[in-house]
Amino acid sequence: MKYSRILLKLSGESLQGEDGSGINYDAVHHFAMEIKSAVECNVQVGVVMGGGNIFRGVKGADNGFLRTQGDYMGMLATIINSMALQAVLEEYYIPVKLISALPIEGICEKTYFKSAVQYLAEGYVVIFAGGTGNPFFTTDSAAALRAAEINAELLLKGTRVDGVYNTDPEKDPNAVKYNLLSFDDALEEKLAIMDLTAFTLAQENQIPIYVYNANEAGNLEKVLSGENIGTLITLNENLS
Repeated sequence: MKYSRILLKLSGESLQGEDGSGINYDAVHHFAMEIKSAVECNVQVGVVMGGGNIFRGVKGADNGFLRTQGDYMGMLATIINSMALQAVLEEYYIPVKLISALPIEGICEKTYFKSAVQYLAEGYVVIFAGGTGNPFFTTDSAAALRAAEINAELLLKGTRVDGVYNTDPEKDPNAVKYNLLSFDDALEEKLAIMDLTAFTLAQENQIPIYVYNANEAGNLEKVLSGENIGTLITLNENLS
């Protein structure tokens, strides 16, 4: 494998499958099998889950909730999603630890980077729930933060399209895909890859980002083996 330790960011919406909201077992099963394939290739896997399929803080604020309260509600949603992924991984005897910026006794322990690194080294999949633990930060930012904390070699963002395009490929049939981008070029072209805080955090910590279609079976293993199926965003000096 080209990478030995990764951080995988999955949106909450990815778990809703065709249901349109909530958690779809088949969707969770799909991602569990993708992670299982990585573990079987001796890749250490950290996962950050979003919560938008259950509750999103920004939308909560639009509906009258205080943004701070809405964001904490969204963090709790990420714990629910993380528990679902944990349960399916355990069905297939994949060792997993669920840790959270918002610990809940009996469910998830407090996130601590040294513990996370130790768990990864011991062969556990580590699921990071609860976002950053603070309002006004997205789970993209949490993914970049956790990737930096565990010294991940790659931050993967699983989407429903096969990479980064100059326009929305689901709306524009003439959209052009990028196979390789620098952080600087992505910022200059204002490409919506991750929010600015997350993107800057990854850039400053020299963590490349890989955007790929996570809904297609086998794609995670392809990325980890070095196959070019998405878009790699990296530092200028690493472009070739």
